[in-house]
Amino acid sequence: MPLPTDEKLLALAQDLLNQFDTLFGEHPGFRPAHAKGILLTGKFTPTPTPEAKSLSRAPHLNRESTPVTVRFSNSTGIPLIPDNDPNADPRGMATRFHLAERVHTDIVSHSTDGFPTHTGAEFLELLRAIATTSPDSPHPNPIEQFLGTHPAALAFVQAPKPAPSSFANEAFFGVTAMHFINADGAARYGRYRIVPQAGADHLSPEAAAAKSANYLFDELTARIAHSSIRFGIHVQLADPEDIVDDATIHWPETRTLLELGTLELTALVADDAQEQKHIIFDPIPRVDGIEPSADPLLELRAAIYLLSGRRRRSAPAQ
Repeated sequence: MPLPTDEKLLALAQDLLNQFDTLFGEHPGFRPAHAKGILLTGKFTPTPTPEAKSLSRAPHLNRESTPVTVRFSNSTGIPLIPDNDPNADPRGMATRFHLAERVHTDIVSHSTDGFPTHTGAEFLELLRAIATTSPDSPHPNPIEQFLGTHPAALAFVQAPKPAPSSFANEAFFGVTAMHFINADGAARYGRYRIVPQAGADHLSPEAAAAKSANYLFDELTARIAHSSIRFGIHVQLADPEDIVDDATIHWPETRTLLELGTLELTALVADDAQEQKHIIFDPIPRVDGIEPSADPLLELRAAIYLLSGRRRRSAPAQ
């Protein structure tokens, strides 16, 4: 995947990487956000219904099954953040569908529905406001000023983010809309939702505080040793009047939720640390049958992921 040629986009991506380093410190070999993670393998099996098959001509939605690699993660760029730290939410889930040798498409999602800003420039403002706010900052401090003038960011910050009892009991949401195109050329916009088949289950603040610092990763390792983990991959379909290029805008819950298939995870990746250092997920699908929307976050996130991935790969071995 080549870097974009837009110099302004690349400069903004680098500014955001630098701001993550300011917030969380530099940790060579780790991601600047969602640094603490774990990789699993399994397969995706599409739902054999006419409705599911008619959404997209993408290969993984129309073959018997496709191998996958999935990364679960905590928020922040701190590699050792405790799983029960409130700052570890929202959690992340990135899914790679292995279509052929060196051919893949990804879904990048997190456990809070939506995003705090419409553009990358606004997101940089938010990170800078967080970095320049201290406990003794006079009111209104920088983060209060930002949230006071950005209602979508305030709503995202105030949205409940309870700790899950397990990664296997957490739901995940695609940040941006995608454009799904079927074999006849008919197209619909939609956003991914990944739903745990075991059901969503969250802890109270008191129960989370009583857990160990590594409880999610320990529980996942123990669970996968004796049973598989399943998620349903769905798409919330937009109606023609819905805004599809702004990740801060929620569509009504009355919109159709179409099940595309089942994700079954069966094993941990053997060389986890090396594979986490190597794999670079891509928020842009880059596959026939699924195209990016015009959301301005998409190209920027792809650039950040690639820049940070190249930096991670070049870090000396620990």
